[in-house]
Amino acid sequence: MNWIYEPWPWYVSGPMIATIMFLLIMVGKNFGMSSNLRTMCTICGAGKKTDFFKFDWKTQKWNLIVVLGAIIGGFIGAHVLTNNFSVDINPETVSDLNNLGFQSAGKAYLPTELFDISSLLNIKSILVLAMGGFLVGFGARYAGGCTSGHAISGLSNLQVPSLIAVIGFFAGGLVMIHFIFPLIF
Repeated sequence: MNWIYEPWPWYVSGPMIATIMFLLIMVGKNFGMSSNLRTMCTICGAGKKTDFFKFDWKTQKWNLIVVLGAIIGGFIGAHVLTNNFSVDINPETVSDLNNLGFQSAGKAYLPTELFDISSLLNIKSILVLAMGGFLVGFGARYAGGCTSGHAISGLSNLQVPSLIAVIGFFAGGLVMIHFIFPLIF
């Protein structure tokens, strides 16, 4: 079982992802996680208020199963198949994060300074998480999909808009981590 605890090399995981993408292309499906929010809103009746949510959500049932599988797989991975709850990151990054006030960097999977229950009492943490969630949600909708949809599904279909979106995601991430993140923290 030790092989499952280690990160899989690209020559194993890459072909597995490519096989799944090939199968999805063959059956005419597109992979993406952010589209599931639209499906769930439609199921809950949002189509009564906005035309954007008026579509046949039953054609997206398969993608909801992907979300369920991701949740179950994440739970199993975190609670059954994990022998180390810290992330192996570069020591310089740990030092930089410690200087910004993240003392849990390199010791916990998620920074407890942002994701611990006690952070719900901190207005700055709540605002950062709410604004981040809004920007991710708005960005995914504005870009016509999320990072997984564009980077995995769109690029495998050789879609130029997905290439542009992925370049934008990476550029935005670099700007965030090097310029905006130090200002926030």
